[in-house]
Amino acid sequence: MDGRVISRREIDEKLRQESTNLSLLKESLNKSDQLTNNMVSILSSFENRLHKLEATIVPVHKETISLQQLQENIEKTLGAFDHVISYYEVAKEVEGTIREGPSGNIEKYLACMGKIENAVEFFTENNPGSPELHTAKSLFESGKEGLEREFRTLLTRHSKPVPPVMILDMIGTDEELAGEDIPLEQLPERTMEELAEIAKWLLGRGSLDFMNVYHQIRSNVLLRSLEGLKDHLHKKSSGSTGAPYSPAPGSGKLKLGVKDTPKRTALKRAQFQKKTGTLQKLDAGYRRPSPMTPDTKYEEVIEVEYDAFITCVSALLKLMQSEAQLMTGIIPDQHQRKIFDVLIQPGFDSVIQDGEGIVQSVKKSIMKHDYTAVLPLLPILKHLQSIKPEFDDTLQATAPKTRGKLPQLCTSMEIVGAKGLEEFFEIIKSDPDKQSNMPKDGTVHELTSNAIIFLENLLEYVETAGAMLASGMGGTKESAKVTNEAKRKRVSIYNAKVLGALGLNLNQKTKIYADQSLGAIFLLNNFHYILKSLQRSGMIKLIEQANPSVGQHYEEVILEQKKNYSKSWSRVLTHILEVQKPTSAQRASTPDIGSHAKLKDKDRQNIKDKFKGFNTEFEEIYKIQKAYAIPDSELRLSLIKDNREFVLPIYKVFREKYASVQFTKNPEKYIKYSEEQVSQMMDKFFDISA
Repeated sequence: MDGRVISRREIDEKLRQESTNLSLLKESLNKSDQLTNNMVSILSSFENRLHKLEATIVPVHKETISLQQLQENIEKTLGAFDHVISYYEVAKEVEGTIREGPSGNIEKYLACMGKIENAVEFFTENNPGSPELHTAKSLFESGKEGLEREFRTLLTRHSKPVPPVMILDMIGTDEELAGEDIPLEQLPERTMEELAEIAKWLLGRGSLDFMNVYHQIRSNVLLRSLEGLKDHLHKKSSGSTGAPYSPAPGSGKLKLGVKDTPKRTALKRAQFQKKTGTLQKLDAGYRRPSPMTPDTKYEEVIEVEYDAFITCVSALLKLMQSEAQLMTGIIPDQHQRKIFDVLIQPGFDSVIQDGEGIVQSVKKSIMKHDYTAVLPLLPILKHLQSIKPEFDDTLQATAPKTRGKLPQLCTSMEIVGAKGLEEFFEIIKSDPDKQSNMPKDGTVHELTSNAIIFLENLLEYVETAGAMLASGMGGTKESAKVTNEAKRKRVSIYNAKVLGALGLNLNQKTKIYADQSLGAIFLLNNFHYILKSLQRSGMIKLIEQANPSVGQHYEEVILEQKKNYSKSWSRVLTHILEVQKPTSAQRASTPDIGSHAKLKDKDRQNIKDKFKGFNTEFEEIYKIQKAYAIPDSELRLSLIKDNREFVLPIYKVFREKYASVQFTKNPEKYIKYSEEQVSQMMDKFFDISA
């Protein structure tokens, strides 16, 4: 019961509280409604005012827009009038600048030309018959001519031939400058910029005459640079003892009588005599020097020209590369190839003509039997072949005819070189056997020494000589396909063929000698000289590619000639040697003769005849062979040693056998020479000064 009372009280309390909350909520709603009504009243009043304002402003705004459009139209009209009026006044405005010319102020001049060009376009389109159009056109043409004149003037004023010394520096082989490109400033930078601006403007207006002006002036500069270099080289060679500068690697200086030095390799020269067709010996290392021929001075002049040609070829390449570089900043890209092709022609043709002149000179020399004229072609061809890739790269954009000039020159040189090499072989094979040409002392023949000199000159230019031989055998196309290894093989075969012909010719020449021992000395000298030359120069390794036994062959021939020479002692030894018995048997069978009485007259006379015969024949062979020449000291000492070992033991046995025998009252009359004296006399063999 009590619990129910308590629950009811709680419920009543909650109801009173909720009633209070409800009263408060109603009061708040009433206040909110009042505020809402007030706000609606304010917004309504504001809306009424906005409608009134709009009704007042909109007409004013429309009127303002109309006035602005009118103002813009007036301004445009005034601007158009000013623009049109400016075309009528442009001639007067720019005439002074155009009449003065563009010199010194290219930018201002081109700006004025732009104005007059616009005026011409305006009058042409809007008033074609007006006098103002005629005036503008006349002024425009005058201005264009002024630009063309300025282009020519600038190019002419600053285009000077490149000094020879600068060209030589560009193509030099100074180790300090190796691998560095020496810049060549053909034109000042500012001048190039002005020329480029003028060229661009003229090209844009369809004027192409400036390009003709450009190639004429620069072509003349290139040609004059080359001519100046030629004159410089000529004066330098005339005023000094040395040959002119040459950039060819390993080309050397083509000077007669100059020995090789560590710094350069000189072409050793040998000249065919025109009358006899034989070689005149110029190598003093194996034979007493002969006087220079009357053609020596002429030969030196020719060699200077050849060396200068090599220099000019390198100079031409550098100058063409410089012109190509210069052109890129002035001539528009689409016209550069054509202009460059035309520009280089006079200078290029000048150098090619010099090369063709060399070819003709070599042809004439070959016709006169001077086959050594082929030798200077070797460094020339080697240089042309080494520099050809750069030429091809430089000329890649030119016409096929231009690109083909240098290869055609190389081909001509290869063909004439092949002819010279082949005819050189023929003269070696068929050199006439004449008594007047044979060395009286049996020394190395002129044909031998000069053939070796000729072949040694091929050694440094093996690939070049191989290309010549390939050109002669299979044509220029065949030459181009041959590998370097094949070229070396061709030269190897050629050298072996020349040496084979030389050996046969030398053997034939020995028949001229009445003295067979002199013939043996002659062949011994020649074949020993050939072998030592091959070994010294390293040529033997090249020839071994064609004939692996070449060294053994010459050693066998030398040994054979030593044996043939030893037969010259037969007349000496026949008096002291019992040919039926060896030396040891003679010594064992020596009779014990103790007194003069035991010898018969016949025996005494026989002994006297033996000594007398030995003395006579030995003195005779001493007199003869003292005049023989063996220039090589090693060979000379070797042969003297062989003579001692061959003769002295026999003479010793013979002398000891009869030295104590009383076969005469005057033994010193018959026993004239001791072993030492015989040995000393043998030391003087092959020495004409003894």
